Amino acid sequence: MDTLIEALREALHLLVAMDTALVRVVGMTLRVTGGALVLSMLIGLPLGAALGLRDRVPAGGCLMPVIYTGMGLPPVVVGLFVYLLLSNQGPLGSLGWLFTPRAMVAAQTIIALPLMIGLTLTALRGLDPALKLQARSLGATPMQLARTLLLEARLGVLAAVIAAFGSIISEVGAVMLVGGNIEGQTRVLTTAIVLETRRGNFALALALGIILLTLAFAANYLFHRLSDE
Repeated sequence: MDTLIEALREALHLLVAMDTALVRVVGMTLRVTGGALVLSMLIGLPLGAALGLRDRVPAGGCLMPVIYTGMGLPPVVVGLFVYLLLSNQGPLGSLGWLFTPRAMVAAQTIIALPLMIGLTLTALRGLDPALKLQARSLGATPMQLARTLLLEARLGVLAAVIAAFGSIISEVGAVMLVGGNIEGQTRVLTTAIVLETRRGNFALALALGIILLTLAFAANYLFHRLSDE
C-alpha cells in the first residue's frame, strides 16, 4: 500500500512538473491517433453513409458480417498484417514505413475504419424511413439527402467517431508490432506504460496512465455535452 501511495505521489509530481518524457510521449500519441482518426473519418464516414443510404446493401449477405467482424478485430492481428505488408519481404516494404509513425497510423486506421463504417451505417439505418422519402419528394439531390440524414443521425455519427478514438488510443498490440516502441520516435502512451511497468518505474507508468484516462474521459465528456445540445 505504501508503495502505491508513493508511486501516486511521484506520478502527480511528474504531471505537475510537465516531465519531458511525458510531454514527448503524449505528443507522439496525439500525432499518431489523431492522424489515424482523421483518415478513418475521411474514408469511413462517406462509405458508411453511402451504405446506410442505400435501400439494399450490395453483397449484403457477406458485406455486413465482414464489417461487423472488423469492428471486433483484434488489434494484434491488424499489427501482424501491417507488419507483413511493410516488412522487407512484404509487398510494401519499399516504402520504408516499418517502425515509423506512418506504420502506426496505418495500423490504427485499419482498426478504426470498421467501427466508423459500421456505426455510421447503423445510425443512418435507424432513422425513420419516411424522412428519406420526404427529402426525395422535395427534390433533394443525393448530396443534399446525405447531408440531411447525417445531420439527423449526428449523435450516432459522433458515437462512431468517439468509439473509433477510444479503440485506437487505448490499443497496444498493433502499435508495438509495427512501431517498435522506439524512444522519441514511436513510443506512445500505451507502449510506454507497458515498458515502464516492466522496468519497475511505477510512478512514470501511473502518470502515463492518468493522462490516457484523462484523454479518454475528455472524449466521452465531449460526446455527452454535444448529445445534450
